[in-house]
Amino acid sequence: MKNNTTDMTIGNPVKHIIIFAIPSLIGNIFQQVYNIADSIIVGRFVGADALASVGATASITFLFFALCNGIGSGGGIIASQYYGAHDDDKVKNCIVNTGLIMLLIPIIFGIIGFITAPGLLRILSTPENILADSAMYIRFMCVGLLFVSIYNYLASMLRAFGDSKSPLYFLILSTIVNVILDIVLVYFFNMGVMGAAIATVIAQFASAVSCGIYAYKKNPYFKLKRQDFVLSSKMAYKVIRLGVPMSLQFALIAVSSMAVQRIVNSYGTNVVAAFTATNRIEQFIHQPYATLCTSLATYCGQNYGARKMDRVYEGYKKGFLMMFILSVVMIFMMQFFGGAITSLFISDPDVIALGTMGLRTTSLFYLALGTIYVVRGVLTGAGDAFFAMFNGVIEVIGRFTVPIFITQYMGMNEYGIWLSNGIVWVLSGVTAWIRYYKHLHHEIAPKKSTPAISLYNHIASLRSQISRSPSR
Repeated sequence: MKNNTTDMTIGNPVKHIIIFAIPSLIGNIFQQVYNIADSIIVGRFVGADALASVGATASITFLFFALCNGIGSGGGIIASQYYGAHDDDKVKNCIVNTGLIMLLIPIIFGIIGFITAPGLLRILSTPENILADSAMYIRFMCVGLLFVSIYNYLASMLRAFGDSKSPLYFLILSTIVNVILDIVLVYFFNMGVMGAAIATVIAQFASAVSCGIYAYKKNPYFKLKRQDFVLSSKMAYKVIRLGVPMSLQFALIAVSSMAVQRIVNSYGTNVVAAFTATNRIEQFIHQPYATLCTSLATYCGQNYGARKMDRVYEGYKKGFLMMFILSVVMIFMMQFFGGAITSLFISDPDVIALGTMGLRTTSLFYLALGTIYVVRGVLTGAGDAFFAMFNGVIEVIGRFTVPIFITQYMGMNEYGIWLSNGIVWVLSGVTAWIRYYKHLHHEIAPKKSTPAISLYNHIASLRSQISRSPSR
């Protein structure tokens, strides 16, 4: 049962994390290319209004994706723990029950999103000149929600077994399909925002179907037989117990992003376009952190399931070191090349200036952002269901209060939008570390030994040996 899988409970922890992370990082980068292809092609070939139309939908589409994908991620963590414990029957049962849940949820939320799209955009004070295109784009994304959810569920399961390469291949495929169709439909057929939306849905379908076929043919855990399709309320509860808080965490972040988007929209099309560009760029910035988070979650999940706490702690320490190095590199890039990167999305000099300022501001807080991801990965691997939702609540509170306070009461206007992002990362990073220290540190960290403790333990051992020796 070990083909196309990796047992992370043995071997060098850093090697496991890095080898797992490299394909995941490449995959995440392609995921972002896939996500931003619409923005670049629409922004360059159609204009600022079209770019703003796509950007104004980001927080809403993220909300519906988040509500679905958390369950798949939670199921992947449960599967990794059973895999680490070498319980193959429960691994298969987890795959089945998570899969059934993942078929139902995106259909429900897709219908809700399709119906409520115009109303949600009005709540966010979306400018009237882009409202129709934005609503149309959201509705196409709701059609593709089932395909996105299926792909992410399959990818989470494959990664749970240490296979981070296979999901990469299908992301590359879908990215190529998306970019080609974007160019054909937007540039050659002049279909504008609708063309970008159609291209995205077709690419999502391609990734879901191809990944499903591969999983069934190549991964032994997906060789399911009739007797494996057992509905287990206990297994479903475990998946939901971990997955729902993860969904709610991402959903709360999406709601908080909607609150920020409402403030952004109030400053007009140029600020919306600049914020869209910087958001797309920062989605790239998040990827090394997200990759590290995923690697740590899989690594810690397998070792936590095997009860190898020393290896979990080693992963936590090395994760922080890798995060620090990544942060220094990316801060340098944004400080010195932020303007050039922003110009990839738009040619308007005013929008480029705003985007450059935004990137230089938020990059100063990347260490706090990285802390969130490292701690989240370790806690998620250990099955901490509470933290995900708690961290989401903290972010919601921050995003509802900090931007308003900075932009309106401190008079920083649009500059305060980007500054508030960094401040919220600090709040979330601090609370994440506190949660780790209070909940998990005492369980995985090696116990400190002093001379007095060592002497006490030695005396206790001698007494135990004497009590067990036969009387004369």
